Amino acid sequence: MRCSSFRLALAAALVLPMAASAVADECPVAAAQKAKAMAQAKAQAQAHVQTVAFNADRKDIVDTAVGAGSFKTLVAAVQAAGLVETLKGAGPFTVFAPTDEAFAKLPAGTVESLLKPENKEKLVAVLTYHVVPGKVMAADVVKLTEAPTVQGSKAKVKVADGTVMIDNAKVVKTDIETSNGVIHVIDAVILPPAGK
Repeated sequence: MRCSSFRLALAAALVLPMAASAVADECPVAAAQKAKAMAQAKAQAQAHVQTVAFNADRKDIVDTAVGAGSFKTLVAAVQAAGLVETLKGAGPFTVFAPTDEAFAKLPAGTVESLLKPENKEKLVAVLTYHVVPGKVMAADVVKLTEAPTVQGSKAKVKVADGTVMIDNAKVVKTDIETSNGVIHVIDAVILPPAGK
């Protein structure tokens, strides 16, 4: 008899506090769901903070081009055309950026002529022909046959043997992400169609 009284008292001592705790707090299923939701919210908040910090670390298109060191002619042209603030803006923009070597392939005197104040309108047209509105990553570029440029004309896009061509320029490096868009490096300067 004593043994069963002891068992009964032990069971009551163990069960009653657990039942009281479950009633006082909440049922274990609801508690588990609440904990899971809180963990997910915390993870999303941390991911958002990391994304914001990552984007804050990125430079805009102009500063990225300056920092690369291989776009000195492009940067000088952007400055002469008065497009620095535009390309530092929110965007997003996709820039097909010719390297200094690409500008060097132009006929002698072309760059110098374009940089003259009296040729600013032509320079703006050439530069904005290299810019596509929106952020167009390489995976999207390869699906296009043409790309509408900020200049107003459409640049032709062709993929052959794993090489992407924009008009007559080969894309040699892709997906350089910036805070306000993306840069794809090209090996030639592309020119808008005559009369446009």
